[in-house]
Amino acid sequence: MHGASEAGINPVSWLRQRRAKSHTRAVRDEPMVETVRYPNAGIKYTGFLLDGEMHGAWRWYRLDGSLMRSGQFDRGRQVGVWHTYNRAGTIVKETTF
Repeated sequence: MHGASEAGINPVSWLRQRRAKSHTRAVRDEPMVETVRYPNAGIKYTGFLLDGEMHGAWRWYRLDGSLMRSGQFDRGRQVGVWHTYNRAGTIVKETTF
């Protein structure tokens, strides 16, 4: 893996850092899409926010565009089976929450 951004993503730490930033968000009844891109315009991560919390399916990608990690959130809490992938797309790790 190249660089700290690909060294392993801890979604819970990411969420805590995100919450620490001063954001004002309206309370919503439906999830809104959150997508952040690398400087090369490739997707870094994408998922849904509900009332400012990670909710539903989330995916993280490497700089080369390959899927690195995927999983589900329920209002900010990791749930279900999470997968970590190698660059070829093979699941190399499964974690159940």
